[in-house]
Amino acid sequence: MNVNFINPFLQSLLNVLSTMASMDLTPGKPQIKSDNLAKGDVSGLIGLVGPQTKGSLSITFEQKLVLQIMQNMLGENPGKINDEVTDLVGEITNMVTGGAKNLLGQKGYEFEMATPMVVSGKGHTISHKASGTKIIMPFTSPHGAAYIEICFEK
Repeated sequence: MNVNFINPFLQSLLNVLSTMASMDLTPGKPQIKSDNLAKGDVSGLIGLVGPQTKGSLSITFEQKLVLQIMQNMLGENPGKINDEVTDLVGEITNMVTGGAKNLLGQKGYEFEMATPMVVSGKGHTISHKASGTKIIMPFTSPHGAAYIEICFEK
């Protein structure tokens, strides 16, 4: 998988959370992911289709982290994952993908974004429709972890 294609998504997540939630995440080490089990409690998943490739991106948050993001962005903390939290995760997924789309467009990569889906619950799964390698990138913070998964056709 082309690192030039992955880095804009990672940069965009850091930028969105820094700008919108005044929160800094620390990137970890990317790994290959072989199962569909989500590492966190709520995930946004979005499909990407373009002339060069197709794939999908997911962003998963641990509950404590996403509740802190919601507190920082909206001044609300419902104490558990509810419809407002899942809406926020869908919007963050959109913002991160849109930011990456702008960065990739500057490098000549074009793609269209689908509407994000959000899945939540302990032990939920994420099904990427592309047949390529799944890369997972962990991010840590004092409030918990987030994970980006990216999968593109070979």
